[in-house]
Amino acid sequence: MESLEQKVQRLLDIEEVKNMIATYARGADRNNDPEIMGPLFSPDAVWECEGFGRHEGRDEIARALGETGQNDITWTLHYMISPTVQINPDASTGIAHYYLWELANMRGESGNIEACWAGGTYDVELIKLEERWYFHRMRLNLKLVTPYDKGWKDGPIQSF
Repeated sequence: MESLEQKVQRLLDIEEVKNMIATYARGADRNNDPEIMGPLFSPDAVWECEGFGRHEGRDEIARALGETGQNDITWTLHYMISPTVQINPDASTGIAHYYLWELANMRGESGNIEACWAGGTYDVELIKLEERWYFHRMRLNLKLVTPYDKGWKDGPIQSF
């Protein structure tokens, strides 16, 4: 049976992870600022999203996301919605799942910047190292990427 101290610590850990999720959104809305986003990942983390690649290691993730924020997704407003966080009994690993709703200016296939809607889910493995939580494996599952003016009636994932 979990002691009161363990229950309180688990709740504090969950709150720390929720703050990490919010900090990630803030960094994303600042053109994927590597100084904000990089420290959220474990040294050997993995970030992946179909269409945006797979990046391994904190430094590579920060570099790649920062490059995307400068070149391809030039403005965003991220809403991270309905996070669920589970801390495993070992108190050093866990998982999180949450939804993404995003307004963005994205470079399309034509090379032009377009106003877009984006939405999906994040599935994240968490790890606690030296009393601090980190994103260890992060997968963004995009379910919707479409130009703002077209909406999603012609399909949720569109070329533009």
